[in-house]
Amino acid sequence: MGWSIIRVWTVAVYLFMFLPVAVVVLLSFNDNQFGSFPITGFSFRWFIELWQNDAILRAFKTSIVLGALTALISTILGVLASLALVRYKIPGRNLISTLLIAPILVPEVVLAVALLLFLNFLSFHKSFLLLLLGHVIFTLPFVVLVVQARLVSIRRDYEEAAMSLGANPVQAFFQITLPLLAPAVFAGMLFAFTISFDDITGTLFWKPGGIETVPTQIFSMLRNSISPEINALGSIMIILTVGLPLIGVGIARRIAMKQH
Repeated sequence: MGWSIIRVWTVAVYLFMFLPVAVVVLLSFNDNQFGSFPITGFSFRWFIELWQNDAILRAFKTSIVLGALTALISTILGVLASLALVRYKIPGRNLISTLLIAPILVPEVVLAVALLLFLNFLSFHKSFLLLLLGHVIFTLPFVVLVVQARLVSIRRDYEEAAMSLGANPVQAFFQITLPLLAPAVFAGMLFAFTISFDDITGTLFWKPGGIETVPTQIFSMLRNSISPEINALGSIMIILTVGLPLIGVGIARRIAMKQH
């Protein structure tokens, strides 16, 4: 009886969480301009109008560029930090590790306001660089956690064997450690891109005027009215933010299986 109640409760919770998402996706294909039930017809009309909307296309371009740069910088810094913390005995290693992971523990709105006030104190005004810096600070802990978890399981013997055969530390890293670390690096990069692409709280504080990302574009569109274009844009966001991590996990597992 107890397990039956738990199962029913679990199903109810998942329905509560994902049913609104399913409704958004369903209404994005509704031919009716008012986006109401019952659906009057199946149509790609709103996706076509999205493609013809210059503001949304600019927001997509900004989000993709911002996400790609965030993923690249966060991954490079995350790999270097993980190597330093796992492979070497650095003074204050635990403190440094805590500071790197701290942005996950702090509410994002507090982090956003704190970074904005601090940089304003330094006379560093809102810009794309500030937006990129904020996203890197917010996504870096996720990369560090993923890469560290993989790096701990890679034995140092492989690197030492390569160096005993004549490889220098740099060659041992690129030829031995990095290929073994590739699944975690790839997964961390996708996590960073997805989190950056989907972020709205920090972006609202950090972005300069005239620059919009996809989430902030949706937010600004909702201020005026609930347009069917928002449903179509939301569906694309759902596909990207859910599909990319799933594809990344699949590729990472295949790479790991080939290594074994």
